[in-house]
Amino acid sequence: QVQLVESGGGLVQAGGSLRLSCAASGRTFSNYAMGWFRHAPGKEREFVAAISWSGGSTNYADSVKGRFTISRDNAKNTVDLQMNSLKPEDTAVYYCAARRSFIAPMVGYDYWGQGTQVTVSS
Repeated sequence: QVQLVESGGGLVQAGGSLRLSCAASGRTFSNYAMGWFRHAPGKEREFVAAISWSGGSTNYADSVKGRFTISRDNAKNTVDLQMNSLKPEDTAVYYCAARRSFIAPMVGYDYWGQGTQVTVSS
């Protein structure tokens, strides 16, 4: 089992920045690829970003490329999502997820956090 706890959400104006963090516990963190997903009201949950177990490979949704950056610290068992140039359409509950993988997959995650709300006002 892997336990994931997100933090860092909040309310920000359009054009602003937020940094989300996810703390992991329970298994060897460095064995897992980590991902961020989001779920907005009335929409399906969507992939945002992923990072491989080593941090050497990343993957982003087209909608966030160039604005969001995913990173991880295997010594601290954390994965962060730096979000810049935020838009109202980025408003959603953001979830951290984990799966065993050597790459940065967009699907197939086994463990999920409880989510943190991000609201971007226009």
